[in-house]
Amino acid sequence: MTTPAVLDHGGALRLGLRENAAQFTLLVIVNAFVGAMVGMERSILPAIAEQDFHLVARTAVLSFIVVFGTTKALTNYAAGRLADRIGRKQVLVAGWAIAIPVPFILMWGSTWNWILVANALLGVSQGFTWSTTVIMKIDLVGNERRGLAIGLNEFAGYVAVAGAAMLTGWIAARYGLRPDPFYPGIAFVAAGLALSALMVRETHGHAAMESSLRGAPAQVVSARDVFWRTTLTDRNLSSISQAGLVNNLNDGMAWGLFPLFFANANLGLDRIGILAAIYPATWGIVQLATGALSDRVGRKWLIASGMWVQAAGISVVIVSRGFPGFAAGAALLGIGTAMVYPTLLAAIGDVALPAWRASSVGVYRLWRDLGYALGALAAGAIADVLGLAAAMWVVAAITCTSGLVAAARMTETLPHAA
Repeated sequence: MTTPAVLDHGGALRLGLRENAAQFTLLVIVNAFVGAMVGMERSILPAIAEQDFHLVARTAVLSFIVVFGTTKALTNYAAGRLADRIGRKQVLVAGWAIAIPVPFILMWGSTWNWILVANALLGVSQGFTWSTTVIMKIDLVGNERRGLAIGLNEFAGYVAVAGAAMLTGWIAARYGLRPDPFYPGIAFVAAGLALSALMVRETHGHAAMESSLRGAPAQVVSARDVFWRTTLTDRNLSSISQAGLVNNLNDGMAWGLFPLFFANANLGLDRIGILAAIYPATWGIVQLATGALSDRVGRKWLIASGMWVQAAGISVVIVSRGFPGFAAGAALLGIGTAMVYPTLLAAIGDVALPAWRASSVGVYRLWRDLGYALGALAAGAIADVLGLAAAMWVVAAITCTSGLVAAARMTETLPHAA
């Protein structure tokens, strides 16, 4: 059973961004705290692996991303199914409850295995919380302005990732790698949990309303059917899934290898923190425009060209030799990701019917976040054998190829653009 949906003053459900502005804004704020939780690791955990735990192999250093990506991917899938079965809010609150131990383990964990445990918990928490904030926003806005809605959600999350990365880098440069940089995480968890439990309202009824307004059949679609449609048999959904996987594959590489690459260029932790923030900050801000743009011009070519821009950004970082070039490449990578990230989710909303849309989003996010694990494993293994630059070139080539696949296989999913 799901809890009741939010009503207007006359007791009737309403769809639309303006009509649900208060709840929508609240969910944007909640997702900012979700992003801040993962951002606090982004600039300093590779340094902790090398300096505090004396890990040398790149595959070992990047193992925290493998754990995070795998648990988040599997939890995304479960979150989509649970959101359809028991309601969105319960999944959101559970995700925040799971995050409570994370900052304490990161501060005081005595072995690298404890850091991996923290990242497993963080992955589960992110899978539940970020998935449900996306699903709930799609529910609230209905069929119109879906790209803008997702752009706002991802803007909040990734600007918070950037802010937390910069903050922890600054704290680490002045007070050491542990425990001080993780103290803000306690506040992030407390605020996110309180807002989700006390103020967020259930949106499952909005999805049911949209389904009835669209005249969609009240069909029961099995989990198996949704999985294979989203993974392989539907040309658009499967193209979206592969692009999402490769997007996070290069993000996993950037998360793990960029700080090491910058450190090899003799940059300090504070400047590495700034560079670690430029990429998600650009991504977060620019997707305010690209999400809305996809509602006007369509989804397909923003996705394909965005993958190519990402590949160009990685290439600029590799060939650069100092802070200005690194910053330009990180910004270009952020622009490409902003073109792709909200557009992929909006395209799923175009294709999947409301009755099984949350489950399809869960499958997409399963594949997308497995990209973290695959990117960390592949990049770490190649870097151990051929060096950091070679690993980054391989990821750039894979990203460019993904754009070609989307261009060749997808059709336009936005009806008026098609």
